[in-house]
Amino acid sequence: MICVVSMFCIAATIASPGQTFTTLVNFDLTDGSGPNAGLVQGTDGNFYGVTGLGGTSHNCTDGCGTVFKITRSGTLTTLHSFNGADGAFATGLIQGSDGNFHGTTANGGTSNNCSGGCGTVFKITRSGTLTTLHSFDGADGSGPYSGLVQGADGSFYGITYYGSDNNCADGCGTVFKITAKGELTTLHSFVGTDGSGPQAGLIQGTGANFYGTTFSGGAFNSGTVFEITAKGELTTLYNFCSQINCADGFGPYSGLVRGSDGNFYGTTEVGGLTSNGTIYKITAKGALTTLHSFDSADGSNPAGLVQGTDGNLYGTTQGGGIAFGTVFQITGKGELTTLHSFDDNDGSDPQSAPIQATNGVLYGTTFFAGVGGYGTVYGLSMGLAPFVKTNPASGKVGTKVTILGDNLAGATSVTFNGTTATFKASSTYITTAVPISATTGTVEVVTPKKTLKSNVPFWVIP
Repeated sequence: MICVVSMFCIAATIASPGQTFTTLVNFDLTDGSGPNAGLVQGTDGNFYGVTGLGGTSHNCTDGCGTVFKITRSGTLTTLHSFNGADGAFATGLIQGSDGNFHGTTANGGTSNNCSGGCGTVFKITRSGTLTTLHSFDGADGSGPYSGLVQGADGSFYGITYYGSDNNCADGCGTVFKITAKGELTTLHSFVGTDGSGPQAGLIQGTGANFYGTTFSGGAFNSGTVFEITAKGELTTLYNFCSQINCADGFGPYSGLVRGSDGNFYGTTEVGGLTSNGTIYKITAKGALTTLHSFDSADGSNPAGLVQGTDGNLYGTTQGGGIAFGTVFQITGKGELTTLHSFDDNDGSDPQSAPIQATNGVLYGTTFFAGVGGYGTVYGLSMGLAPFVKTNPASGKVGTKVTILGDNLAGATSVTFNGTTATFKASSTYITTAVPISATTGTVEVVTPKKTLKSNVPFWVIP
């Protein structure tokens, strides 16, 4: 079902010289409502995402949600409307190495052990054919509130907010692994003291281990940062402090992003100097530094981060600013600049970080408001240069790698930190593999018009 948005809005506002904000799509409920996750750039150069509500199914009160595709000019196509049995309230999407998209829904599925269903893991092709890979049943988790990450082994890893029989009323949540065929293994069940209610997805570190956060639990029931191996061995790296007078924040709502300096960066939804949330840096060994405490005027309840090609971090807040949330930039030293304050007409309550597309522009979603009140997709140009992005961002020698970019046809060279790789190029992506003797560093693509470099180092796993 193709749904081209008639309320396509090119109501661009200039926030500062060289900075342009554009509302690309206003959702209208039938084509989706409440996009609560970030976008992903596909190998075709378009963006893909999900909405938690809306769509054409009447099996959920406000619709069960959708999977959609959007071009850079703002043409929206609804690929799938969830119907409850195949999932409801979609929460994330990634493109796997097989070219298909993989994601989660927080509700729905075939189990009756949870009210409204315990959630699902699904696969969907670019043309919209959806396959449910797993329906959670409570005992193996429920409520996967974020998307997946594909590990170096080809399997997918994720979290559930609830589930498993432990010290929390509905279970403290889990970390799971699932193969491309849908074989699920619970790697860890949280018990409260080591964290509870993981809300955000995992990221893979410079090696084979994964890193994540829990919204609550831990030593002070204020949330944690953790590391977990592919075998399920969990280490708590940091316990956020007591919710009373907690300067370093508590309740990490969003996940981590790995910076080019090798450290991790994240946000807490609340806490800090004025209880409006924080931005922090944490090393792989667990040393945490608070970079910024929000004060409502510059935003409140931050929702995630992404590192731009200029080395700065970009993110959103769900509230604050004018009142309806913000897009911000922060340097590694903690200097924060509000780039855009949502005014309700152009969106409100962004619940995920923007992505930086390979053309340099930031793209993101807002959960509410816009022309119809059902959320928006926006673009924010900062004048940042084009680049290439690797998928995955780390791997062993021989690992297949897709390099996303623009105008890549005719590329004459691909190198991993100076080591030449064999490749096959099309306009929007390159397929290659990590070459023998490659070391951690920048991936470089030489095209007839320019040389493009990766936005972050590619980490070669020993």
